[in-house]
Amino acid sequence: MIEAAMIWNEPNNKSHWDPEIDPGWVRFSEMAIAAGQAIRSANRGLPRVLGGISPIDPLFIANLGSQGVLDHIDVVAVHGFPLDWNLWAIDEWPAKIAEIAAVTSLPIWVSEVGVSSFGAEEVQAWGTRRTAELLIGRAGRIHWYSLYDLPKAWPATTRHREAEGSSYYRHFHMGLLREDGSPKMAVDDFAALTPALGICQWFHYQDHRLSDAVRWLRRLGVRHIRTGLSWADSFRPNALDWFDRQMEALAEFEVTVTFCFTPEHLGIAPHHTSAPIVGAKFADFCAAMVARYDEHIRPIDTPRRVATAAALP
Repeated sequence: MIEAAMIWNEPNNKSHWDPEIDPGWVRFSEMAIAAGQAIRSANRGLPRVLGGISPIDPLFIANLGSQGVLDHIDVVAVHGFPLDWNLWAIDEWPAKIAEIAAVTSLPIWVSEVGVSSFGAEEVQAWGTRRTAELLIGRAGRIHWYSLYDLPKAWPATTRHREAEGSSYYRHFHMGLLREDGSPKMAVDDFAALTPALGICQWFHYQDHRLSDAVRWLRRLGVRHIRTGLSWADSFRPNALDWFDRQMEALAEFEVTVTFCFTPEHLGIAPHHTSAPIVGAKFADFCAAMVARYDEHIRPIDTPRRVATAAALP
């Protein structure tokens, strides 16, 4: 079932939201408020989570609070990768959580945390154990990023790509499983920490790994999953069939669904990081997806809701 709806992903990271188009995050705030209201109208009991921030920045949360965003969400989320990308040490995790707690009374989730095996699998295994020691009991949800390595033939979702040097290539080594599905050293460490640790796994459009991923999630004892439904992908051919297949495959888990990525033709600039021309269209997408997938469990062999691409904004 869906346990929460997340509004965007890393809104303070220029790889996911363009601050040159939206300085001060005024457009983002308007869009997030509209999305929060739309999700509440579609399902009054569904928790609304602010897209996990990266970097962890209390001033950013305070800015959104001053614009009224925090009045329309129920959880604040953060992302952290101190062994790979952040300029702080892994032992600072409790302090980072405390920085956000100082500017909001809302619950705090860690919706992405992980360690790459880029340098050595032993580092990832140690980082899995140490992260759990530092975060269990301090965050309402902890989603480990990720189950699979990113296939080398796919680009990582980041602004500068290869120009980032080793930081870019670490994107491809974040999984507990290699690209071919074989397990890494950290798998056993992770399995010993479930269900306290969940998984964040982004499934690409028509992702070939979906069925195998479900089998691994069961094997590892995972209960909480974070994934995404892309607003941009909703305009692809047969998008709803793919969304249905993804959500049906994950129906046995507690799923946080992230709604994000601007369709090129609806952005102020033709890019998924752009603020949309009309933020209410994103809110409509969020409401449509919540209405479609808010059932507790919908077995695969039951009829789907009557809906077509025309039902999407």
